[in-house]
Amino acid sequence: MEYQKVDGRKARGEKKRRAIVEATLRVIEREGVTGVTHRSVAREAGVPTTAPTYYYATLDDLLIATLLWSAEELCDEMLHVVATGSAREIAKCLAKAVDEHRGRTLAEYELYLLAGRRPELKPAARRWLDLAVELAKPADPVAFRAFLAAVDGLLIQGLIADVAPNEDELEPIVSFLIRGRDEFTAAPREE
Repeated sequence: MEYQKVDGRKARGEKKRRAIVEATLRVIEREGVTGVTHRSVAREAGVPTTAPTYYYATLDDLLIATLLWSAEELCDEMLHVVATGSAREIAKCLAKAVDEHRGRTLAEYELYLLAGRRPELKPAARRWLDLAVELAKPADPVAFRAFLAAVDGLLIQGLIADVAPNEDELEPIVSFLIRGRDEFTAAPREE
């Protein structure tokens, strides 16, 4: 019976942690990283004001957890499409990221770029690239990383555009980028 109580407590703790990091990302969407405080995140998450500090002692701990969660979510949402989708499917995914999900994409890049100034955030910021390579298992990791760098560039360009590009505008660019994708995503050949 005691075992079930511990598991329930652990599950509630994980649920609260997730609510806190999701709330952190929403605060960043609305106010930027400078708007992130333990108090603002608690208010956004609907948890007691002490909860974010209990789970994440410092703001850096909170930002790192948010970066790691965001990387895993990004890989879950986009990796299959980016690694195996048609040019049209990838273009549609990118167009949604810079239009319909613009706030979230902007918040993720704000966190990502903050790592350039805050060394303690760098491993978490690199996590999505490492996770993407790990999950895709590309035959040519260098070519795959170059492709992901181009996707990053398209997303950043889309975020700073006066009007977000749509999938029709992105499709020819993506078609160009994935021309050799089969070579870098295929399993290595036995010789």
